[in-house]
Amino acid sequence: MQFKEALRRRRMVRNYTEDPVDWAVLERIARAALRAPSAGYSQGVAVVTITDQSVKGKIAELADEPDYVAAGFDPWMSGAPAHIVICISEEAYHRRYQEADKLTDAGEEIAWPIPYWWVDAGAALMLVLLAAVDEGLAAGFFGTHRLRGLSDVLGLPESTVPIGVVTIGHPAPDRRSGSLARGPKPDREVVHYDRWGQGKPTG
Repeated sequence: MQFKEALRRRRMVRNYTEDPVDWAVLERIARAALRAPSAGYSQGVAVVTITDQSVKGKIAELADEPDYVAAGFDPWMSGAPAHIVICISEEAYHRRYQEADKLTDAGEEIAWPIPYWWVDAGAALMLVLLAAVDEGLAAGFFGTHRLRGLSDVLGLPESTVPIGVVTIGHPAPDRRSGSLARGPKPDREVVHYDRWGQGKPTG
């Protein structure tokens, strides 16, 4: 699939058919996360791929899926053939940036004006979403702010935290998010040239 086509097709899908996803396909999608940029090559990103129905069921419970379904939505989490959880270790970045080649001139770790572990985790997430589309599948993302206890369910190390669950499968008709009714912002509000608020150069 051409990259432009993958971008065009990518959207958050929250309902899937019962058709399974081949394990080799899931492995390719999960490993796409490891192609994301890594500040200092800290390699703090990790993934957990889940196909076990009992584990998916526990995640659905954490997500309050019964309430979600009662509101008229499809059983998103439990119905997805697979989950891929993107995880990040902040500790890995601190450890890397305390090494000699990364210390400041004062011999200290950088001040981290931007916490690049979150930047790298977001890049890994985007690659997983696009890799799923490239495989002819669909994906959705459920953030961990609504999944308290996910680390315990997955047995994650204390230094590793999940940013969310990517659900993956063959798309089925779903109820679109009400947020989409807002529509996209005009380009002039979000695309700038040379300076904020400046339009495309002419001539």
